[in-house]
Amino acid sequence: MVRFRPNVAALMVRAQGQLLVCERWAIPGAWQFPQGGVDDGETLEQALYREVQEEIGLLPRHYELLGYRTGYRYLYPEEVRSKKMRKHGCHGQEQTYYQCLLKEGAPEVNVNQRAREFGAYRWIMPEEFDLDWLPEFKRDVYRQVMKDFFGVEL
Repeated sequence: MVRFRPNVAALMVRAQGQLLVCERWAIPGAWQFPQGGVDDGETLEQALYREVQEEIGLLPRHYELLGYRTGYRYLYPEEVRSKKMRKHGCHGQEQTYYQCLLKEGAPEVNVNQRAREFGAYRWIMPEEFDLDWLPEFKRDVYRQVMKDFFGVEL
């Protein structure tokens, strides 16, 4: 039986429509959304709040949840799967994406948090997202997410 690890991701947007993307600390050129696994005993929203705070330094009071969609799944590639199976006991991830509106007066994003997931960030228009920023196994999910939330065909 294939097991998926629960995961949450934040589509952080500004009122002007710009979308936050963050560059992986250890993989220059790899841009993605803040995201992470759901810990035992956490609700999806609790996991979202924790991940956003750890990865980009924003507290729940700095943004509004506009909506969410769940059921986005991907399998880890074979070379990653054995490592992830040892760590999490899962073959892939099932993600819940939350669209979050950054509130007026919120502090600037801070990627220099304790999690050290990211080394840089930038705000882009959704249609500027480039699937080449991602590993192949995540592209179908991102393609669907961008279509579902922003009507953008990548």
